[in-house]
Amino acid sequence: MDYVSALLPPVVMAAFFIALIVVIVKTQGGPNKAKEDAAVDAALARAESARQADGTDA
Repeated sequence: MDYVSALLPPVVMAAFFIALIVVIVKTQGGPNKAKEDAAVDAALARAESARQADGTDA
């Protein structure tokens, strides 16, 4: 029975990890996708304009 106690924690962690990945994949997109994309695009645009205002072209 030592093998059961040795294998149980990794199996449980694997099951929870798979469930987490499934939830993450299922929640991608949806009604908030456009809003999230717009927020990221705005942040990138601000960073780009700040970089150009500093005169650095890295």
